[in-house]
Amino acid sequence: MKFVYGKQDFKTLERGQENCYLLTNGLGGFSSVTVIGSAARNDHAFFMACTKAPNHRYHMIHRLRERLVTAEDTVYLSSQEFADGKEPEDGYLRLSSFQFEDCPVWMYHTAGVEVRKTAAMKQGENTIAVRYEIQNHRREACTLQVVPFLQFVKKGDDLDMDQAFSCSDGRVSSAGLDLYFSTDGIVTGFEPVYETYYYAYDACDGRRETGKALANHGVSLTAGAGVCSSLEIVYSLEPVTETAEAILEDAVRYRRELERQAGFQSEAASMLAKSAAQFIARRESTGGDTILAGYPFFEDWGRDTMIALGGCALATGRFETVKSILRTFLKAEKNGLMPNLFPEGGSEPMYNTVDAALLFINSVYLYYERTNDISFVRECYPVMEHIVKRYEEGTEFGIHMDEDGLIAAGKGFDQVTWMDVRIGDILPTPRHGKPVEINAYWYNALRIMERLGGTASAAHYGRLAELVKQSFNEKFWLEEKHCLKDVISGREDGGRADADNQIRCNQIWAVSMAFSMLSPEKEKQVVETVAEKLYTPYGLRTLSEDEKEFRPFYGGSQLDRDLAYHQGTVWVFPLGGYYLAYLKVHGYSREAKAEVCRQLEVLEGAMREGCAGQLPEIYDGKNPVSSKGCFAQAWSVGEILRVYEALEKV
Repeated sequence: MKFVYGKQDFKTLERGQENCYLLTNGLGGFSSVTVIGSAARNDHAFFMACTKAPNHRYHMIHRLRERLVTAEDTVYLSSQEFADGKEPEDGYLRLSSFQFEDCPVWMYHTAGVEVRKTAAMKQGENTIAVRYEIQNHRREACTLQVVPFLQFVKKGDDLDMDQAFSCSDGRVSSAGLDLYFSTDGIVTGFEPVYETYYYAYDACDGRRETGKALANHGVSLTAGAGVCSSLEIVYSLEPVTETAEAILEDAVRYRRELERQAGFQSEAASMLAKSAAQFIARRESTGGDTILAGYPFFEDWGRDTMIALGGCALATGRFETVKSILRTFLKAEKNGLMPNLFPEGGSEPMYNTVDAALLFINSVYLYYERTNDISFVRECYPVMEHIVKRYEEGTEFGIHMDEDGLIAAGKGFDQVTWMDVRIGDILPTPRHGKPVEINAYWYNALRIMERLGGTASAAHYGRLAELVKQSFNEKFWLEEKHCLKDVISGREDGGRADADNQIRCNQIWAVSMAFSMLSPEKEKQVVETVAEKLYTPYGLRTLSEDEKEFRPFYGGSQLDRDLAYHQGTVWVFPLGGYYLAYLKVHGYSREAKAEVCRQLEVLEGAMREGCAGQLPEIYDGKNPVSSKGCFAQAWSVGEILRVYEALEKV
C-alpha cells in the first residue's frame, strides 16, 4: 500500500505540515518530520537516536536544510517555519510528490532539475541514511547543498546556546555524544549557525512552540550539465561501515519480509503489519523485547503493551517476539502486578495499573490458542497463578477481590485504569471501585486459569468465575439504558452515582473478550448501545454526547487537554473491541464481515492523515476529523490488526 501526496496536499506551508512519516530502528530511535521535510513539533527529528534502548533518546539531527544552486538562482528544497521573523523556507513549492510505502521518497522539480530523495534507518543501530538522485537537464552545472541542523539534547529539551560543538574528520561531538558521518559529497565546515524554529503543531496544542538548533558543516554535490548524479550521507552513533544505498535496500527488504510473514490479504492490513513493527523495540535492562506505546511521546507502558501485543506481534506472526515481550514482563512481576511503566535511569518500575497483570494472562492465552506452545504456558503459569492469588487476597493500590467475587481497585489519588488522568488533586474520571472492563478481564483470567490449570485448581477457578458472573450480571446491568455501568463506586452521592451509570466505551470489552459473562441478548444490546451512543468510524467516544461532562474538543493547554482526554475524546483502540464484538454477536456471518470491511474503508483513509501508514491515538469527540495526541499509537494499530485477523484468518 503506497501513500502518495501531491501538490494539493502541500499547496501551503500550513497544509504541508499536517502530515508526517515515521521510521524506526528497533531501539527506540526514530526519524519523523513532515512530508515537506519541516519540523512542526519540538519532537520532530530527522534523527532521534537512543543510547540505551528503548527510552534514553537524544535529539541528534533536527532537520536538513536543502538548497539547489544554479547559475541564475539559489532555491530551497527544504521547508521550515521560524520564530524570529525570518522568512519561511519554501521548498514545498518545488516538491512534486511525497510517497511512503517502505521508505519516504520526495520528488522535487525546479528549473530543469529533478531531485529524488530517500531516507532509511538501519535496524538495531543508531544509523540513518539519506540519498539524493539529481537529474540535471540544464546546459550548465547545478549544486545541491545539504546542511544538517543539530541539537544533541535529550528528547524534549531545547538546545542551550552555550553548548559547545566540534566537527572534524567525519565526526561531530557535543555533550559527550559523537555523531559520525560518511558521504561521497564535499564536506565544508563553518562557524556555528543558529536557527530558532516555530512549531505550529505544538503552538495550537499548548506545548512548547519554539526551539533551537545549530549547523557547523554542510555537504554538497555538483551535477554536471545533462548528468544524473547521486549524493549519499550516512549519520550514525557508530563509525559508518555501510553505504546509504545498502541501508536503503536493507530497509525495503526488512519491511517486505514483515509483510510476507504477516500474511494478510488486505493491502491496509499489510501496511499496518509493517507499521506495527515500528513499536517493537529492545529493552536493554531486561535483554528482551517490548512495545513502545506511541510516537513521538510515549515509552513502554505495561497496559498498552498487553493490549497492543495481540495485534502488533501475534496477528503478524512474530511468535518469538511475543514470547520475548511476555518474558520481559514476566521477570518484572511484583506482588501480583505488572509494571505500568519502566522509567529511565535504572529506577524501579512503576506498578500503578490494575489491568496489565490480567491482560498478561490473556496475552499468554492468545499466544497458546495460536501456537499450542504448552511449554511456554508452563513457563508463565506460576506467575499467572500468583497474579490471581494476589488479586484474590489483595495487593497494592487498593486492588482486591470483594465478597461478591468482583475486583475493586483505586484509592486516594491513584488512577489505575487506562482512564488515568490526574491533575494535581483533580481526577477528571475517578473510577475507584469496580470498573466494568477490569471485571471483564478478571472473569476472562479465571476462565483461562480454569482451562490451563490442573484438576483441583481448575475447580477453584471455575467456582470463582461463576460467582463473578452472577455478581456482574446482578450489579452492572442497566436495563433502562440497555447496557452496562461503567463502574460501581459504592458511593451514593449524586454526582458519583450518576458517573457510575455513564455510557462509556469500557463496556465493549465485556463482549469482545474470549470469555463473556453476558447472555447473547445482553451482548447484542451492549453492541447496539455502543453503536448508537459512542461509535464513529475513527474510534469510540470515551463518553456519550448525552452526558453533561462530555467535552467535544481536545486541544489547548495541558489542563484543557487533560480534562477532555477521557471525557468524550474519540480513541482508536476501542474500535477494535467494538468490531470484534460486532462480529461475535452476529455470528461472524458473511454479512457482518462485509459490514465491518465497509466501515474499515474509512479507517484505511485515515492512515493517510497524520502519519503515513499509521493510526493515531485520538480524535476530537464531536467531529473526529484530524488526528491528535500521538501520531502513531501501538494499541490503535494492534487492535485494528486483530480485526483484520478475525476477518481473514478466523
